[in-house]
Amino acid sequence: MGSTGTAASACPEAAHERRSASDATGGALLGACAAWALITAGVHGGSPEGVLLAVLAVAAGYAGGRICGALLPVAAPCAGALTGLGLAVAAPRLTLTPSSPLGHTGATAALLILSAGAACCAAWAARTPSLRLALRLLAAGIAGAAAALGSPVGCAGSVVVLLCSLAAARLRNRALGIVGLAAASVLVTGVSLALADDSLPEGLTAPLEGSIGHHRVVLWQDALNLAEREPAMGVGPGRFGDVSPVAADALVTDGKPHSAPLQQASEQGIVGAALLAAVFCWLLYALWRSPGSTQVVLSAGAALTALTAVAAVGNALSVTTVTTGAGLLAGMATARPLHAGHEGEPTHPARTRHRAPGRQVNPTCP
Repeated sequence: MGSTGTAASACPEAAHERRSASDATGGALLGACAAWALITAGVHGGSPEGVLLAVLAVAAGYAGGRICGALLPVAAPCAGALTGLGLAVAAPRLTLTPSSPLGHTGATAALLILSAGAACCAAWAARTPSLRLALRLLAAGIAGAAAALGSPVGCAGSVVVLLCSLAAARLRNRALGIVGLAAASVLVTGVSLALADDSLPEGLTAPLEGSIGHHRVVLWQDALNLAEREPAMGVGPGRFGDVSPVAADALVTDGKPHSAPLQQASEQGIVGAALLAAVFCWLLYALWRSPGSTQVVLSAGAALTALTAVAAVGNALSVTTVTTGAGLLAGMATARPLHAGHEGEPTHPARTRHRAPGRQVNPTCP
């Protein structure tokens, strides 16, 4: 019995060490992404500035989210949700235009999904039922705004995030939720790669190609061919539009295959694609080790997973506001609120009322 107090007091230190290791791993991965972009650009030429900007946006957003989430655990994600909604509504460059046949509708959908995730995180961080209801209505309103803006992907993604957030109330083991989110991301990415490789059954290929668009699938196939031709280092960052025959023959193109995994594989080889996957895995690991509540963690994880689905079939990660928003959401969900108890999670009266006298409970300890 005497060792219980010692273990309880040592647990916060162990949790802090794990979080420090997670932050160091994330910094190393983002640095590796930037370094590899420079290396591949030095070997094959190209423009690594886009990758460097995306890395900087994620890092800055994550750091800013950690600070804002610690200071304002409810107001910060609420403000982020409203800002993302405003950008999606007001920014004309994120909408489909005649000069961009594939458009930036994926970026609009991604902003709306991240906004819905931020609203759900704010709802679970709120302490009063009325405020929680208002913030969940905000998330539902974002889904309605997505439908009004003509973004069915944004509407569906926002609804899925809201449903996952509500379902998180019944899930006590966050590890199971994180594993489920990772599996969903792998499934969507695998289907897109199988469609590019033409290895899906005919009954699935035709409807998927009809909904995605034949031209986009052809771009994916071209990106896969380039990745097979230069598997080690790719053709160079930003050079897909110069090397791709399909992009060169298109009347109007933005020089991208509109699939983040295939773009990384074709421009930076297997290592670049592996680094992209590693960054997503790090974000999920950081959420798993977050001192915040399981509901906040899974709400943010659902939004980031929906973002990976959009990025697997679109050009969302090429827009700086999207990568910054993803970093902000992850940072706010992994922040430790300053008003939290010693364990790092806000104290709920319902839990403390039934707690045995003298018993110390730390939800972040194994």
